[in-house]
Amino acid sequence: MPPGDPAAGLDAATLRRMPYQKPQPAEIRPDLVVAPAIPEDDRIWVPQAESVWFRPLCLNVSAGYWMNLLKVRKAGILSRHRHPGPVHAFVLKGSWRYLEHDWVASEGAYAFEPPGETHTLVVDEGVEEMITYFQVNGCMYYVDPWGRHTGYEDVFTKIDLCRAHYEAVGLGADYVDQFIR
Repeated sequence: MPPGDPAAGLDAATLRRMPYQKPQPAEIRPDLVVAPAIPEDDRIWVPQAESVWFRPLCLNVSAGYWMNLLKVRKAGILSRHRHPGPVHAFVLKGSWRYLEHDWVASEGAYAFEPPGETHTLVVDEGVEEMITYFQVNGCMYYVDPWGRHTGYEDVFTKIDLCRAHYEAVGLGADYVDQFIR
């Protein structure tokens, strides 16, 4: 070891257990740990449609993605949409599927949705509650069966929904700020 090396005299086991010893970049955003991810306070679930809510986990304004839990307590078609970026999903409870595919995403399943795919999200009869973790990169571009634009969602519209909801339920519009990165 070179003279003045801070590791001099430390054994390998000690070095493995030591945290990083240098400062983090000054511009770094703080870590984000959301616990519990499935909240005990129902006010944290933001209404999106009748019997459909989302719980923000991370709303990344610099990279244009969001991660949330989607909770559905009704059967039927939720939305038809297209994504310009990839989407990752992990089913925590219940199940869902797309009209355009023959698979069902059930509890414990992971799904990858490739950029450019258009699909129609369905929760089947008999599913009392569905909760799925989604990471959406870019936007959700809502369309009719022929691909004509009917609406969109992005990280900024999600933040707007959160601000309005959290203000209305007494948590304060700035409650959402903890999830913004």
